[in-house]
Amino acid sequence: MTDYILTLSCPDRTGIVHAVTEWLLEQKGNIVEAQQFGDAETERFFLRVHFTIPNGSDVKTLNQHFEPVATKFNMDAHIYDADRKARILILVSRQGHCLNDLLFRTHSGQLPVEIAGVISNHTDHAALSASYNVPFHHLPVTPESKAEQEKEILQFVDNLNIDLVVLARYMQILSPELCRALSGRAINIHHSFLPSFKGARPYHQAHARGVKIIGATAHYVTEDLDEGPIIEQDIEHVSHSMSPSGLPRWVAM
Repeated sequence: MTDYILTLSCPDRTGIVHAVTEWLLEQKGNIVEAQQFGDAETERFFLRVHFTIPNGSDVKTLNQHFEPVATKFNMDAHIYDADRKARILILVSRQGHCLNDLLFRTHSGQLPVEIAGVISNHTDHAALSASYNVPFHHLPVTPESKAEQEKEILQFVDNLNIDLVVLARYMQILSPELCRALSGRAINIHHSFLPSFKGARPYHQAHARGVKIIGATAHYVTEDLDEGPIIEQDIEHVSHSMSPSGLPRWVAM
């Protein structure tokens, strides 16, 4: 058996699930797990199906076979090999707690990805990356060199066959050009509970407002700073006795 993941979105209408399951039956596929959602506001339908096929085919062939169904329902649909680990590229600056967590979780098997490299505008975490046998690339950046440095980042994305770029406390604002080039392929780990307290110093803003709950947000990167679609969030309760410098350590715990 070979495992696959089908994801799709399309205008909501009757017959979508029937068409997908009928196609799976033709492929002798078996559904392992399925999740679906109809969004009343956008009138779009979303479906994710984990399925198996005996003596499975390559994903390119399966996508081609599924094309008539996708065309009929005007779907944005993709089939992936469920056993293939996504290749990620991590961008980081001087604060390394997010990088350290990603490296450890990947190394211990908790995070099923392959970290193809780490890029930083500083050299602080070269030794940390090396301790996990992950290539480290130092790409310093200044306002004058930003465009050229971002071209180098894109070269790494292409040369390393990167599926996802992760900004793990990368304290640089990506240019609109880089955001567009990485659209749908870059996520940011932001150290606040968005949409509150955007920018580089959210804990100082939170402390000044006297908040009692702080958090972190993973979201897609877009041209609008810290405004991309939210993927996941978590929170921690804090008190007035904590300083701005102490809040990040509390969240990291």
